[in-house]
Amino acid sequence: MSTQGGGRTLQTTATSLRVVETLRELDGARVTELAEAMDLAPSTVHAHLTTLAENEYVVKSGDVYHLSLTFLSLGDYVRNRRKAYRIAESYTEQLADETECRAVFAVEENGRGVYMYTYSGKHAVWTYSTVGKRFYLHQTAAGKSILSQLPRQRVEDVVDEWGLPAATEHTITDVDTLLEQLETVRDRGVAFNHEEQLDGVKAVGVPVNGADGRVVGAFSVASPANRMNDDRFETDLPETLLGVANEFELENSLT
Repeated sequence: MSTQGGGRTLQTTATSLRVVETLRELDGARVTELAEAMDLAPSTVHAHLTTLAENEYVVKSGDVYHLSLTFLSLGDYVRNRRKAYRIAESYTEQLADETECRAVFAVEENGRGVYMYTYSGKHAVWTYSTVGKRFYLHQTAAGKSILSQLPRQRVEDVVDEWGLPAATEHTITDVDTLLEQLETVRDRGVAFNHEEQLDGVKAVGVPVNGADGRVVGAFSVASPANRMNDDRFETDLPETLLGVANEFELENSLT
């Protein structure tokens, strides 16, 4: 877990946040179930749930607690707080329509990737790219696109914090290999995922930058590997992505 800031932390707050995360993972739970999952006393869990309920962050149905719709409002605010995030949705949908692939827009936060938007084209394949899900940047085309725009020291810091865990036998697990590939991505403006996050799925990604030259996020499209012949994978999809990225950057630069 990232510990940016390095200041004093409050254990009570940390426990409440764990309650929230565990409720999400369990898709709702009773006090005893939550206490067992968190290895805490039921009385402690009940106190945190009561506080969260009083502040409308959880709701109770019978004896089962669930996260409330308050998080929907918070999530909507987070996803719309920047202009770039707001306009990225239509371009993600456009990519899905034009390529008939699974299209995503992802950003980086605390050294991990986060899927902001996902759309499925006609021949889309299921992937791990659900909205809000965090992922390892080095495993995906979108993630490598973002990493390619970061200073080398920042990339090394990300690797130091999160490592290079393998999702498949094709995942890059060596930092020198990753850095070399990022140079290629930086030169070409396109990143490739050769079944590195999910077996049988290939993806192409491109970074997008803001008016200040800093990376905003990345667009990516994914498809079953057997649908990705060389021309489509190495030429057609990159050209489509680069075109959409240029349109996005132009609109984002307008006041």
